[in-house]
Amino acid sequence: MHLNLLVIKTNNPEKLASQYEKLGLTFTHHQHGKGPWHYSTQIGSTVFEIYPLPKSVSVADSTTRLGFSVDDLDKFIYSLADTNWKIISPPNRTSWGYSAIIQDIDGRKIELTCE
Repeated sequence: MHLNLLVIKTNNPEKLASQYEKLGLTFTHHQHGKGPWHYSTQIGSTVFEIYPLPKSVSVADSTTRLGFSVDDLDKFIYSLADTNWKIISPPNRTSWGYSAIIQDIDGRKIELTCE
């Protein structure tokens, strides 16, 4: 088994997609049939999508935690310094490796690791 789809939802898909593009992702903006317009990208074999919140929901879920592996964590964090990413925990060595925590505009924490 492997993860092949991950969808996060927000009240501002365009702004959130723009923020994640600062991590190096490239999104396409499209629609399936009569479904909502959304942003999609491929990370390895996983499709990562950003959808608008359903009309019945006013606040995005900030408890979902994501994780990405990067090649040079120090350089990566430095490149985010003047962006809208909030750096929660700078790079440090943990029992799970060299990692840092950043936060997106909806409050989701993203763990960045480097082996």
